[in-house]
Amino acid sequence: MRLLVDEDTQAKTLVQMLKDAGHDVLTAATAGLGSMDDAAVLAVALETGRVLLTRNCGDFAALHSENREHPGILAVYQDADRTKNLSHAHIVTAIGKLERAGVSLAADFVALNAWR
Repeated sequence: MRLLVDEDTQAKTLVQMLKDAGHDVLTAATAGLGSMDDAAVLAVALETGRVLLTRNCGDFAALHSENREHPGILAVYQDADRTKNLSHAHIVTAIGKLERAGVSLAADFVALNAWR
């Protein structure tokens, strides 16, 4: 999968695990998006044809509601109960499950936590 990893999610370990799993990964830092607003980040995902991976669920859910013309948004929700949060391995596994299920991500907002 072609991914754009938002700056809140671009831990080196996660990025490497995604690459090791065969994903084409571009990080916000590599793309020069470090100080860009969320709308600009989503615009780059659209321009580059990459699914956005983010933990900034609320802001990107709002952007998704305003405009569904994007390659897809994968949202990783954080819970006060840390046992419910996704580890890096869980994120990679969830993306793999989505791919194997043949789920079309275009113009969709997907909570990865449901694919754990």
